[in-house]
Amino acid sequence: MDIELQETYKEKALQQLQADANKIAQLIKVQMDHLTMPQCPLYEEVLDTQMYGLSREIDFAVKLDLIDRQKGNEILSLLEKEMTVLHELYTKK
Repeated sequence: MDIELQETYKEKALQQLQADANKIAQLIKVQMDHLTMPQCPLYEEVLDTQMYGLSREIDFAVKLDLIDRQKGNEILSLLEKEMTVLHELYTKK
């Protein structure tokens, strides 16, 4: 495969993963803005499903050598930190 084409695929993969992570971050932000109960089963199920799906996307991209494992872990870690902030805000409410 052409190196330039491979780099394009890597950039596109990272952009797509980042876009998906941003959608999850938006869900978290909406919850923070409204401080709706984060223990709500529907909220937890949706967020867990989204996080699981993103982790599977990242695993797939790593296997195809489109991103490295460390970058994928950084994306997930950022979202997990945001989830922690949400839980802390809610428990202080």
